[in-house]
Amino acid sequence: MYYFLIFSNILIALAAASQCVLTYIILDQEINGYIALIEGAATLALYNFSLILSKPQYPEKSIYARTRWVFKYERILWINTFIATGICIWCLFHIHVYSIFFLGVIGLVSVLYSLPIIPLKDRWGGLRQIPAMKIFHIALVWVLSSVFLPYIELYCNAILVNLHLLYYLAGLKFVFLIICTLPFDIRDIKQDSYYHLRTLPNMLGEGRAKSLCYILLCIHSLLILCAPYLLIIKVGLLFTNTIIYLILRFIVFRTNEHYHYAYLLDVSLVLQFLIVVFIKNFV
Repeated sequence: MYYFLIFSNILIALAAASQCVLTYIILDQEINGYIALIEGAATLALYNFSLILSKPQYPEKSIYARTRWVFKYERILWINTFIATGICIWCLFHIHVYSIFFLGVIGLVSVLYSLPIIPLKDRWGGLRQIPAMKIFHIALVWVLSSVFLPYIELYCNAILVNLHLLYYLAGLKFVFLIICTLPFDIRDIKQDSYYHLRTLPNMLGEGRAKSLCYILLCIHSLLILCAPYLLIIKVGLLFTNTIIYLILRFIVFRTNEHYHYAYLLDVSLVLQFLIVVFIKNFV
């Protein structure tokens, strides 16, 4: 079941939807189900399209377990993509036109990572060619979709939001997403080097990159303490950080043999939402 969730991209879709709903909870606003649905479905569809477009000639011979699994069960990939696309189209009829426009902006920002718009020495390249850009680009896209997309829809429905709280949440989530993304780049150091991508771990080295994860986790925890949130929400977020530290310390960074352990950081994106909801409603 674990492999099905991570290899089918359902886990990352759940993570996106969870982070979107968490924004509504922190902003103390009524949850818009259409926005949450489109967030999860769009994430699933985009990740699946990325896999489809990058299908190798002989996927069964790939050195990556995920590639072998995905194309062994390719029917699941296409069914998930079809369902996710259908959900996205249905949700578009239930949200404001400005939210649809903002979704297009998010899509454009996502595409710019690979789109050849930057002149290099002998060719054109995308934002991925900028040193250390990868991790910040991912965090930016997630913040735009999970924080500012809900805000745009709230604004269009004349619902006032505390902008100071909104911007603080965006900055806090940006740091949190870097924490959850950095272990993947550490895991993929060799692969990114093969594609000539200068990611943060490539530049810092594996040891310093791991230390950076712990440093950012401490900074994120301090920012939570200073956040203008209800105390009960702070407790949930800090408890999640403690779990992430344990995952990094005793599982993800303890062995390089099982690369899929890094996906536990995707689990933490869902776990953060569940912990906050549980503590807010039952403690």
